[in-house]
Amino acid sequence: MDGTGHSLQEVLPESDLTPSLDELYRDHAAAMHRVAVAVVRDQSLAEDVVQESLIKAWRAIDDFRGESSLKTWLLRITHNTAVSLLRKLRDVSMDPTSMPETPTESIGQQRLDDKAFMDDFQRALFELDDLSRSIITLREIEEMSYERIAVVVGVSEAVVKTRLYRGRRQLQASLSDWANV
Repeated sequence: MDGTGHSLQEVLPESDLTPSLDELYRDHAAAMHRVAVAVVRDQSLAEDVVQESLIKAWRAIDDFRGESSLKTWLLRITHNTAVSLLRKLRDVSMDPTSMPETPTESIGQQRLDDKAFMDDFQRALFELDDLSRSIITLREIEEMSYERIAVVVGVSEAVVKTRLYRGRRQLQASLSDWANV
């Protein structure tokens, strides 16, 4: 199903029931990349995760059952691929000062231009646990529903809401110096 609840057969023309790898990349790579960065905290690793996830998805496209949108399915594959990669690299420490920039559309345009704020925001975001960071990224940047986030990260909607609430509070506390700016 796509976001409207239709299966691939209903959405795509009969001659093109299987989207090409290029189409998957063009339509979903940016969202997949944001999810990957939220999990792995590294730009180049995130790019690898996206490529691997796209290949996995394309190879398994016939297994897509349409129980969720294609985007949700792809983001779930991306999240799982990123988590698997982290497990493989568990002994490798990640330097929080070398974190990639994260798009933050909901913060406000004037602060987006403020490098100091963005540095502090990134630091605060990456201080969150992996699950909370992924949930905040999916909700605030991808603007996903609680239900879709739950599917992507593999937890209940209640856990999504709790982690989102706690993560937002932690971000607010970490960025409290910016409240009066």
